[in-house]
Amino acid sequence: MAKDYYGILGVDRNATDDELKKAYRKLARKYHPDVSDEPDAQERLQEINAAFEVLMDPQKRAIVDAGGDPFARGATGGSGAPFMGFEDIMDAFFGGSMGGFGRRGPRSRTRPGNDALLRLDLDLDEVAFGTESTLTVDTAILCDSCNGTCTEGDAEPQTCSTCNGSGEVQVVQRTILGQVRTARPCSACSGYGTIITDPCRKCGGEGRVRSRRRITVKVPAGVEDGMRIRLSGEGEVGPGGGPAGDLYVEVHEKPHEVFTREGSDLRCRVRVPMTQAALGTKLTIHTLDDQVEVEVAPGTQPGTIKKVRGHGVPRLRGGGIRGDLYVELDVRTPTKIDAEQEELLKKLASLRDEEIKEVKGGSGFFSRMRDAFNGHA
Repeated sequence: MAKDYYGILGVDRNATDDELKKAYRKLARKYHPDVSDEPDAQERLQEINAAFEVLMDPQKRAIVDAGGDPFARGATGGSGAPFMGFEDIMDAFFGGSMGGFGRRGPRSRTRPGNDALLRLDLDLDEVAFGTESTLTVDTAILCDSCNGTCTEGDAEPQTCSTCNGSGEVQVVQRTILGQVRTARPCSACSGYGTIITDPCRKCGGEGRVRSRRRITVKVPAGVEDGMRIRLSGEGEVGPGGGPAGDLYVEVHEKPHEVFTREGSDLRCRVRVPMTQAALGTKLTIHTLDDQVEVEVAPGTQPGTIKKVRGHGVPRLRGGGIRGDLYVELDVRTPTKIDAEQEELLKKLASLRDEEIKEVKGGSGFFSRMRDAFNGHA
């Protein structure tokens, strides 16, 4: 049973191309998987795309109007069953369109547009908490002069006299099996089946024009470097005013002077003087949106890492839950000291009995050989 392609798009059988485009765009936005919550949105969108392709193609639409299905092999448009003859067998081997069986038909001037990609550089706090950014996009948009019809004023495309609107011409070749007919795209109309004799002066018969426009993109909190944000229908409008592709905005995170990011966690390194690490202290750290105090216990060693919960980056789609902040304490020993400081350090070393007099690293055979050599000397 043939599909009701008109019913899928919700239009009557006399719908114009403009009405088909309007219905397609409305349904495509409704059932796009990015915005629709219906479980069968993907399948519905595929049906909508197929229906739009069929009804925008004059020859396929004629098959539908005759009660057939253009996607059915050997569709005849009526109740008669197709048969496989010699030409059909040759068609299967040589890929041609034989005697009207499996004919491709004219190409549609209306085709979907391409996707577009833009790069967006953001600071760490912008990707962490989200932001809105205005971008300049240079893409093809629908021609406002012909509204995608590609013709000037009320002019209409004329049926190609070479192929009689089929978009194909038959070529007969002699082979050892006899004459073989194959179909090739008509060179006079480039396979469209029609010729635009009076193209739109603004778009040159393309149905679209290049334009620079500004759009606002909302960046959600917690996005990571390299992630892409999809803006449905904001890409290139297709030839003949076809549906626009999508615009992808690729986020790139700028390096931060203090923090490095690991997923939803942040890390930083703080220099702590030797004396403060020995005596203990409190550090005030300015985070991305607040400030926290980190306790440095007396006797803290180099490389100690302090964990501050909930002061990292909000998790993407995490309901406001944030990662953690890890603070690495970089205990520094002074490299330049004056005489008074040197005396104080020596006194401290003496009080702590920290003078290193000898380091023994040898043992076993080599140690005994060294002792024997020294005793002989």
